[in-house]
Amino acid sequence: MEKLMPITIVCPSAAAGELAVSIKTALKNAGHPVELHGKGEIEGFDVSFADSLAHLKGVFSQGRAIVALYASGIVIRALAPLLDSKFDEPPVLAVARDGKSVVPLLGGHHGANDLAHLLAEALSAHAAVTTAGDCRYRLALDNPPKGWKLQHAKKAAAVMARIVDGEAVSVSSDLDWLDNSEIARADSAAISLDASFAPVPEASTETSLTYSPQKLVVGVGCERGIAAADLITHIESVLASNSLAPEAIGLLASIDVKMDEDAIHQAAAHFSVPARFFAVEELEAEKERLKNPSDVVFAEVGCHGVAEGAALAAAGSEGSLLVAKVKSDKATCAIGLAAEPFKAEMPGKKRGSLAVIGIGPGTPYWRTPEATSLIASAEKLVGYKFYLDLLGPMADDERRCDFPMGSEKDRCRYALEEAGKGHDVALICSGDGGIYAMGALVMELLDRDADNGGVSDAAKRVALTHVSGISALQAASARFGALLGHDFCTISLSDLLTPWETIEQRVKAAAEGDFVVAFYNPVSKKRRTQLLRAKEMLLTKRPEETPVLLASNLGRPDEELKMRTLATLDIEEVDMLTVVLVGSSQSRQWRSGDRSVGDNGWMAYTPRGYAKRIDGENRE
Repeated sequence: MEKLMPITIVCPSAAAGELAVSIKTALKNAGHPVELHGKGEIEGFDVSFADSLAHLKGVFSQGRAIVALYASGIVIRALAPLLDSKFDEPPVLAVARDGKSVVPLLGGHHGANDLAHLLAEALSAHAAVTTAGDCRYRLALDNPPKGWKLQHAKKAAAVMARIVDGEAVSVSSDLDWLDNSEIARADSAAISLDASFAPVPEASTETSLTYSPQKLVVGVGCERGIAAADLITHIESVLASNSLAPEAIGLLASIDVKMDEDAIHQAAAHFSVPARFFAVEELEAEKERLKNPSDVVFAEVGCHGVAEGAALAAAGSEGSLLVAKVKSDKATCAIGLAAEPFKAEMPGKKRGSLAVIGIGPGTPYWRTPEATSLIASAEKLVGYKFYLDLLGPMADDERRCDFPMGSEKDRCRYALEEAGKGHDVALICSGDGGIYAMGALVMELLDRDADNGGVSDAAKRVALTHVSGISALQAASARFGALLGHDFCTISLSDLLTPWETIEQRVKAAAEGDFVVAFYNPVSKKRRTQLLRAKEMLLTKRPEETPVLLASNLGRPDEELKMRTLATLDIEEVDMLTVVLVGSSQSRQWRSGDRSVGDNGWMAYTPRGYAKRIDGENRE
């Protein structure tokens, strides 16, 4: 099924929360991934913010569709400095606080008008659509239905204006989606609405709009590592040689071993179509329909044709091969013709994705917009149950794949294999996914052969993204000031995977190097001596008054912050949810008059060496 655009609902206050939830329900029922962003802490919302105008600008800059529960003027003032081309802007809608009016402000023909009508129906409201074609005909001539694409769309405004003004047009019988429109028609009109696979010259846009049915499949085969520009140029050459418009392409298709070929995905993005892949058995099933079967290709990959086979497999049993394969130095290209335009359901298999996401220590305030966006759009959320719980309402039951503590290999393997099946998966980690979390284990599984504890070939071809998060050591340092202001290191005291002798060597090196040290996994229920031993080793190299920060449950309601010294550090105050930061010999404690920061005003920092400059300026 086609993946619909993700939408961000921006809510100004808790008082508008009920309306925001109603809008979210309507959009989710329509299949859209949805995030709720609220000003201040609003229970059940995914992201909190403090400044409405700045937040609207940020979301818009990410290219995300926005439903804003604000007056139109507020949204306009926020986004006006960012506006450039109407062809690139995402949909933006303003919804009245009483829920009675839905106003599409931007991106009317990129989905905003359709969203306005959807929400108006769900809220029993009025869709205040103002675009001319929609007002007169409930029709956007520059936004045809799925499966059709307008050629020279940026040059079509003049013809569309004449049609909206009531001038009669001749309409191709192939454009049956216009049958129920109220457009004035005449067989010999001066302007026309046409349907064609062939490219039309730009000059024709003065008298006609030409729509291409997206029935073409571009089947491709290529050398590993081919430059995207070379593949795109080859496809464009084949299209031009056969008088076929790029707008008529419905999808690119290839063999599944090419699922991770970057050039194919860049070519698909260039033509604004999906890429789909087929197993070798599916391509070999098309052998009898190939125009150029090759025993050489069969010997290499197991089927008699990649480009032609993929084009035919995607075109389906009722489709045909329109253009036999054409070779370039590094690629082959064939064109298939499907019986119907490609719309929502696509043949073949899409490339799945895995996003290893660090969500920070706990609070949504510390979660990056990229992380929130990928979580909202993921088909599956995989993680330790406690971490998924931290997502709150974003981790809805139908997407959750909970794993217990200690099942790290199982959850990473599951995430990779599900992505290998074509799903978009988010693997949720606390803090930063690359710091003592699942990022490294995912990479290790990918780096191993399947018969040596690794994952399947399909899992190795997924689109992999690592999304950074705020680590516990960053959050702890920030809560107390700036203890990480100079060189620092992190050491895990867990000897479950690393021998204690190795850990001891690293603590000794950190002590001798005078690094600020962040200790992860400082203790467990059964392991109580390692932190004590680390304390003893550090005391041989730095003063007893060295500041020590104990931070537990960072960013959560039961957050606890304690300031100690290396001498007064008590192991019994530390548990599994505590990160321990030990200063260097140069680190300092300082008490602020603001008792709401640090530990009752106690803060810490590590000077970087600016004292020499400051003292020198004072002497001058």
